[in-house]
Amino acid sequence: MTSSIPALATRSAEGSALQAVLLDMDGTLVDTEDYWWDAEREVFAQLGHHLADHHREVVVGGPMSRSAAYLIGVTGADITVDELTPLLNSTFTARLEQGVTLMPGAGRLLSQLAAHEVPTALVSASHRTVIDRVLASVGSEYFHLSVAGDEVERTKPHPEPYLTAARLLGAEPGRCAVVEDTVTGVTAAEAAGCRVVAVPSISRIEPVPGRTVVRSLEQVDLPFLRSLITPGH
Repeated sequence: MTSSIPALATRSAEGSALQAVLLDMDGTLVDTEDYWWDAEREVFAQLGHHLADHHREVVVGGPMSRSAAYLIGVTGADITVDELTPLLNSTFTARLEQGVTLMPGAGRLLSQLAAHEVPTALVSASHRTVIDRVLASVGSEYFHLSVAGDEVERTKPHPEPYLTAARLLGAEPGRCAVVEDTVTGVTAAEAAGCRVVAVPSISRIEPVPGRTVVRSLEQVDLPFLRSLITPGH
């Protein structure tokens, strides 16, 4: 876990019940889900296997170990998870050299959160080496800290990453708003007790009580996030 700005003590932002905003990375803030799928297809092509498109919905948003194990299982590739993981990471980070594109509305939202000094964390299943590359492009100054998938014992869909981010920010999970784009991430955030805004990227996410589903981050701003958490929540 890294922090570019000292974590703020627990407090309500300008009297709001909202204490912190926790954001997923791939597919939520940055348009990198295609990068991941292209990297996975490239690596498996080198191993002599073709990845059918229907596998993409299974691996999207998942932890590296789970995605790697699944793809090895469906292809029968002669490689271990420990051998495959660095290949996927290095192939993906090479694609990041082209730069990353923010999802529509992401830049405005990050600027707004920073302007109002809302404690903000980046919480991703991606490994630290990947997160740091993205932060260098997006701007680490927008985040008080970041939590990587290889820095926790159990990553998404387990709640540990979001519980860790909330704890380090000094916030109550129930007073944190989480923005996610996959079922895996939504499951993790809801299990942590956070209020979730889902912005589906690849797979459909169903709206249920306590979960808000929107089409784009262009529909999400600070007043919207504050409205999700009432003082009595």
